[in-house]
Amino acid sequence: MRYIRLIGIGFVALSVSAASLHAQGTKEAANLTKEGIEASKAQDWNKAVDAFRKAAHLESRYVPNLVAALRHRAIAYRDQQKFPEAAADLDEAIKLKSDDPDIFEQRGYVAMMMKDFDKALADYSDAIKLNPNEAKYYQVRAYILQTKNDFNGALNDTNKVLQLDPQNADAQERKRFLEAKLHGPATPPPLPSGPIANPNAPRPASSETPSNEVQPVSPPPKP
Repeated sequence: MRYIRLIGIGFVALSVSAASLHAQGTKEAANLTKEGIEASKAQDWNKAVDAFRKAAHLESRYVPNLVAALRHRAIAYRDQQKFPEAAADLDEAIKLKSDDPDIFEQRGYVAMMMKDFDKALADYSDAIKLNPNEAKYYQVRAYILQTKNDFNGALNDTNKVLQLDPQNADAQERKRFLEAKLHGPATPPPLPSGPIANPNAPRPASSETPSNEVQPVSPPPKP
């Protein structure tokens, strides 16, 4: 009986110790989160990612903070043209949150900038599966398909953009180009090259061209 009582006391001691460790972990995770928030405000993404990663390791409820910091740092890397670093952050973000289509879009855009069009196509297709009613995903995938010389696929996606966003000027221009490419003269205008603009920025006014002349279209806007 004495032996049983001693074992019981041992279990109580272990329980108290575990609760104490959990309380310490919770406090440390909260402090790390505060540190990450302050670093985020200063746009010190390296420090923010490190702090949130440690907090998420202690408590899973802090994972969304880590995902957000990874995405912000990936954007900073992308804008600095550090594409492999951006892709690595987005890989980690997707492992933590695989149901967010915008993360797939961001990684697909980075892959496109590295001219890995197969990877870009796969990521935009995954984004579309997760959110089939987002016009900008089809818009960029149309450009990728066009780059891969899949003009029928590009036209299908362009038509989907116009179904979702009938006033989309890029899609209207791309449709004219692709229809000319598929059904027009033997030597259509060359494919365009150049920077990809921000998709959320207003398109600059362009000079008017004759309505019967097919113009080459620019790459899609940046996510």
